[in-house]
Amino acid sequence: MILAVDVGNTHTVLGLFEGDHLGGHWRISTDASLTADELRVKIGGLLQLEGLRWNNVSGVIVSSVVPQLTTAYEAVVMDSTGRTPKIVGPGLKTGMRIHYDNPHEVGADRIVNGVAAFEKWGGPVVIVDFGTATTIDVVAQDGSYLGGAIAPGVETSAEALFSRAARLSEVDLEAPDRVIGTNTRESVQAGLLLGEAAMVDGLVRRVHGELGAKATVVATGGLARKMSSLCETIEHVDPDLTLRGLMLIWERNV
Repeated sequence: MILAVDVGNTHTVLGLFEGDHLGGHWRISTDASLTADELRVKIGGLLQLEGLRWNNVSGVIVSSVVPQLTTAYEAVVMDSTGRTPKIVGPGLKTGMRIHYDNPHEVGADRIVNGVAAFEKWGGPVVIVDFGTATTIDVVAQDGSYLGGAIAPGVETSAEALFSRAARLSEVDLEAPDRVIGTNTRESVQAGLLLGEAAMVDGLVRRVHGELGAKATVVATGGLARKMSSLCETIEHVDPDLTLRGLMLIWERNV
């Protein structure tokens, strides 16, 4: 079995693949202070939920935007399996050309998402990832990564708003039925969720204009299902897109 790990700023998603089949998968909080020993125990507990142990894992591939955890995962995998994990970054074949001023600046998860989306839908394709940041990534018709946009995620915007506005109380991240809220709760919800949806739709339409063609639009990330229903431009939702992209990259490097 192959263990795919996507380490994000807020959440880490793990999935077990047997061939192309995604079996057990989990979403846990990202804690950059965890040691390699603590990670080994935590992941070992997740494996036990599936009746498995570390010796059932034949390989590990990691995409990480948290450098200190990248090092910890390398140590965990080496100690637990005796094998070196594949880390998405320089030296690992993705099969995707990157047209970015400095390719090393692109988050590994963005490239992984692009690989998976192009494999499934072809190009051009736009991936909207609703996470700590809301990222919009564009893959051309020929499968090359063109770039994209980065904006604060819904939860990040909410945290900033509530911490800076003394008279605003935290609200549930549930979309109201209308933009014109008649109380503070509805008004904040409209701004956060409907505002995020309008931003995404606006950026996607600008992408279409710059491409000169309409692209397939795919949503992923923790809030993908909730936000996609509010967006007019999103056509597909795939919460497991990053994990499947990791598996594709694994296969291209064995």
